[in-house]
Amino acid sequence: MNGRMPTMSQAGCYSGAMHYLKAIQAAGTDEAKAVAQKMRELPVNDFFAKNGKVREDGRMVHDMYLAQVKKAEESKYPWDYYKILRVIPGDEAYKPLADTQCPYLLEKKK
Repeated sequence: MNGRMPTMSQAGCYSGAMHYLKAIQAAGTDEAKAVAQKMRELPVNDFFAKNGKVREDGRMVHDMYLAQVKKAEESKYPWDYYKILRVIPGDEAYKPLADTQCPYLLEKKK
């Protein structure tokens, strides 16, 4: 990265890959169904996501942040660009599971 801050996409991919690897370790196998179940069971709390969980429909729900760009004089260290104005809980930030359009879950409801 040559000292550059990771992008949101890069950070999300790293977080997702680490969660997957932790699920493999916790499941003791790389069998897809067992790992997917562990991914739904294990919380996601890392540099990218706080209070995260993978729902039954596969959506990863986590706290989101309303942020404001700091004035230059407010920044104290490298990458100190944002002032968090509000934490939005994941259950408020994402569409409820009851409103899912996931074909698998819709079929399961029948």
